[in-house]
Amino acid sequence: MKKYLAFLLILISYSAFAQDGSAAFKLGFFNPADADAGFIIGYEGTHRVDENFYIGWSFDWFHRNYTDKKLVSDYNQVYPSQGGEVNELRAKTNIHDLPLMFVLKAEFPIAPRTSAYGTGGFGAEILLINYRNFQNPEQDDFHAAFAFNWRIGAGMSYAISRRSDIFGEITYHSSVPSWEYQIEDPLTHVKRTYEREFDMSGMMLRIGYRFFY
Repeated sequence: MKKYLAFLLILISYSAFAQDGSAAFKLGFFNPADADAGFIIGYEGTHRVDENFYIGWSFDWFHRNYTDKKLVSDYNQVYPSQGGEVNELRAKTNIHDLPLMFVLKAEFPIAPRTSAYGTGGFGAEILLINYRNFQNPEQDDFHAAFAFNWRIGAGMSYAISRRSDIFGEITYHSSVPSWEYQIEDPLTHVKRTYEREFDMSGMMLRIGYRFFY
């Protein structure tokens, strides 16, 4: 009898906490200030603290190839005689943006299967940059930049079963990784210091699938 009672208590405990954790996969559109807009993918894991509040973490990946127009303008002002096409080539940039964040979420049911939620987070961001060598624009150089980031947004979710839902959200993301580098003029041998600032702040529109465990 005691064995059956213990087994029953385990089942009750499991049922009570079976959906305390969740994992979500997200796909959407990100429009940062200093890079071309494009797709962003992400993962979010959370744990239920109480009936309406979750804490967790998230990781995203955003990749773009683009020409840095601000850098083209800077080069054209200092090196106008070298030609706009060369400076355009020098400003070609390939970035991988990797935000890692601690997230908070508050969820509020508004219908039997539908909930609204607010979300926010903060953390660190790694920006991996492949850029063109100034003296030899056909050659790539590599650098990593870091920054603090934060995010705030809202969304709606719809339960498709007891253990999963689909959702859509709109989010504002803020981050400005930057780094400094020097260029030596091949003719005058004067060194100039440039700061490459990547304003990765912008709006995200995303949809996703979440399952509970």
